[in-house]
Amino acid sequence: MGAIANKLRLVIPKGRIYENVVELLSEAGISLRVGERSYRPFVSDPSIDVKIMKPQNIPELVALGSYDAGFTGYDWVVETQARVVEIMDLGLDPVEIVVAIPKNLKKGDLHKKRIIVASEYEKIARDFLKKEGYDHVFLRSYGATEVFPPEDADMIIDNTSTGTTLREHDLEVTASILKSSTRFIANEDALNSKKGEKIEEMKMLFQAILDARERVMLEMNVPKEKLEEIVGMLPSMRSPTVSSLYNEGYAIKVAVKKSEVQNLIPKLKKFGATDIVEYELKKVVI
Repeated sequence: MGAIANKLRLVIPKGRIYENVVELLSEAGISLRVGERSYRPFVSDPSIDVKIMKPQNIPELVALGSYDAGFTGYDWVVETQARVVEIMDLGLDPVEIVVAIPKNLKKGDLHKKRIIVASEYEKIARDFLKKEGYDHVFLRSYGATEVFPPEDADMIIDNTSTGTTLREHDLEVTASILKSSTRFIANEDALNSKKGEKIEEMKMLFQAILDARERVMLEMNVPKEKLEEIVGMLPSMRSPTVSSLYNEGYAIKVAVKKSEVQNLIPKLKKFGATDIVEYELKKVVI
């Protein structure tokens, strides 16, 4: 019983953001094996116990202490007003909570009548509607909110990543309420207990993985007379690694942002760098 109690109780979301969370955990060395229709996967790390739940429920469950830590969208933390500690913004699966109406409706006309508003987000929606002074009837949706207009709702408040689904249903975005992405959250008491060390270790690994995803490693050979000039143009996180070659010149190794590589490699070649090699990184611990 004591061994079970000492495990870090982790809750991960089913649905849209599940795959990216599981991939992040796997890259951090925490592999999950899920049976068909199972909500309790096998975990490779014996110090962690995992359950899969809907992201809407996760903030409150973590706040209640049913779990020590978990992953969910920031939108659901705001919606539930759960008292949790945000450990980090993972930046995964970004969405916006937006207001959308049928294209044939004029925004100004909606203030002239009582409107029907459909949304999964009751608190977020009601706060917005009150602030904007809409006379409304709120209709709680349970997914597929975009299908309500025009027959069953005059307005929806929903999440979108690209806006494609809204456009396909002839809806026009008239306002953006908040931006959301996947957050790693924790129960405050768990964070202040011995389990806090494990949570902080996971944070460090996640940050290292996310940093590595944005960078690649470049290796190159550089003539002796070009060393200072080439080192000066490298956008390094720290000073690049420079080592002497057997015959003459130097070998340079440097981690750079992926977005810089396309312009950087031709420039390096032009200034005399040779044998340039680019490869992916797994983790970058700063």
